[in-house]
Amino acid sequence: MNHTLKKAGYLIALMIMPAVLWAQQPTKNLSLSEAIELGLGHSKKLMLSDAAVEQAEASLQQSKDAKLPDLKLSGAYLYLAQPHLDIKLDLGDNSDDDAGSSDDGSSSSSFPKVHQAVYGMVSASLPLYAGGKITNSIKSAEYLTKATKLDAENDKEEVVQNIISAYYNLYKADAQLRLVNENLKTAVQRVKDFSNLEANGIIARNDLMKAELQQSDMELAVLDAENNRKITNFNFNLLLGLEDSTQIIIDTNAVGTPAQVEGLADLVTMARSNRFDYLATVQRSQAALYNTKAIQGNKYPTVALTGGYMAADIPKALSAYNIVNVGVGVSYDLGALYKNKAKERAAKTQEKILDIRRQKLDDDIQTEIFQAYNNYTHQLKKLDVLQKAIEQAAENYRITKNKYDNALATATELFDADVAQLQARINFANAKADAAVAYNKIYETVGVLNKRVHHINNDK
Repeated sequence: MNHTLKKAGYLIALMIMPAVLWAQQPTKNLSLSEAIELGLGHSKKLMLSDAAVEQAEASLQQSKDAKLPDLKLSGAYLYLAQPHLDIKLDLGDNSDDDAGSSDDGSSSSSFPKVHQAVYGMVSASLPLYAGGKITNSIKSAEYLTKATKLDAENDKEEVVQNIISAYYNLYKADAQLRLVNENLKTAVQRVKDFSNLEANGIIARNDLMKAELQQSDMELAVLDAENNRKITNFNFNLLLGLEDSTQIIIDTNAVGTPAQVEGLADLVTMARSNRFDYLATVQRSQAALYNTKAIQGNKYPTVALTGGYMAADIPKALSAYNIVNVGVGVSYDLGALYKNKAKERAAKTQEKILDIRRQKLDDDIQTEIFQAYNNYTHQLKKLDVLQKAIEQAAENYRITKNKYDNALATATELFDADVAQLQARINFANAKADAAVAYNKIYETVGVLNKRVHHINNDK
């Protein structure tokens, strides 16, 4: 008996120790809305999405810059070696020739000694007409930018759903740990009671051993639940960007009464108007359409307003300033008449591919909504069944214990009834969390989850 009491004292200390260690670690009370806000701010996926949006906006600006004039400035300073010039002209008059020539036959005319030259040039070209290539390229880039922003919003929906799932996983871990700890306390007390009964010869030694075995099973269950809770807490900290050692205390009231949802047809209609990935495919289809038009513009001539200014100075020889030219230039790539067909074909094929993807996504969205909707209704039915199971398990335990106290049931039957009662309570807690996750999953598939979360927070 003393050994049993010592073991019970040890177990009580073992149960108290996690609470002491918990108190020594930083804790944080966290509501679901606060968790979502932290997770959105820390998400690496959303950071990549923001970078993709910046990249798309930069590409759009590049397309718009094509409307601006091209301006080029060039200049040079040249050092020239003194040239040797030997100019011989047959003028048909030998007497004059002899008078104007030196003895070696070279021209006697004097030339300036030129050692350097400087020139500068500015040229500008403003496109007036390019077959619609510039305008259509800008339109295409605008639609692609919108699609990228919609992709970012779609990523945000997924991140919010992941945070909600992680939050309720922590709720499930807490609930399991709390329930097994309660059962462990009951098991410890039962061992004490059975020890006294066995010492007085009221029950058999075998029943005490079965009680001790159940206590050991509960100890293992507590260890498993604690380990599961630590891992879940660590992963949640990582998701939210908190310190690894932070002990998160969630709001258990977040798991409330399941709410009603719209019908399947209404959900599908909502998805086509709100689902960001679907809207992004529509934008990409428009971008592909304008890209095709831009490529078709290669078959037309390009007209540009041109202008320039030039100045040059060759000391002792030439000075030229204020040389200004203004005009209109026309260029036409004849090769586009036979080279552009393949490009047009590829662009139109891309349009077709995007249209098929949009149709496929529409089918996938309907499937996802149907699965999410039915999973939620399934979870609601499970809750009703598990609520009854808790009542049945509690009644079964009461009857079995009454039978055991009257020697009409074995200790094994009593312990089985106790375990069944614990399992029913754990199953119900898990089902409540799963139902909450399934409810939010419906609105993620519709594309309004983040909007609903902000709406709820604003109402509060």
